[in-house]
Amino acid sequence: MIGWRVLFPPDWRARFAGGMRRHAGLLLREPVFWGGSLAVLGSVLLLLVASCATAPPRDIDNACALFEQYESWSADADAASQRWGVPLPVLLAIVHQESAFRADARPPRAWYLGFIPGPRPSSAYGYSQALDGTWDDYIAATGKHDADRDRFGDAVDFIGWYVSETAHRHGVAKHDSYHQYLAYHEGQGGFAKRGYRNKPWLMERARQVSQQAARYHAQLARCEPRLVARRLL
Repeated sequence: MIGWRVLFPPDWRARFAGGMRRHAGLLLREPVFWGGSLAVLGSVLLLLVASCATAPPRDIDNACALFEQYESWSADADAASQRWGVPLPVLLAIVHQESAFRADARPPRAWYLGFIPGPRPSSAYGYSQALDGTWDDYIAATGKHDADRDRFGDAVDFIGWYVSETAHRHGVAKHDSYHQYLAYHEGQGGFAKRGYRNKPWLMERARQVSQQAARYHAQLARCEPRLVARRLL
């Protein structure tokens, strides 16, 4: 099988460490006959693609810190909050729980024999961990055909839309982060069946979302005037 020899610079391990994959400086050389090289090349290409994604904020537990690091996120989140009438802390707390602000987050896949990759448990992807079908519903409802799950602005708008849908269908207040997260995790149909009552781990996770939303609310109360002033500059 024709593959490609991949040559690494002597310090490639150190340069990969700490999320510095975009600086690895990999070189592709002449084709050689090496059966396992295509798998190596595929892994390298996946690393290079992943490195293009926006790195998670340094402090995901502090709303002020993450907005100061990524100023455009402040405007994106505020726009989604205004559009759907959903409190900003609720939007951020759901992103925090679902992806820890990782653009390319996916559910962990199964592995066979310790090294053969198996399927992932769902199609969840991106900041919002939206499923393929639910994302398609959002596109159809909003007409945002160019939206991507790995763009923060689109993902946070999706969450606003979903929270608004839950409020409309089930009468759950948009500021009620506890029940809103249960509906977000279970889906509209699952939430209507109240199956979460038999899932103590999920109710605990919803409590964590509610607590994180409260922390974000307190933080934003201190720094939001400064963030608004920066957006107006």
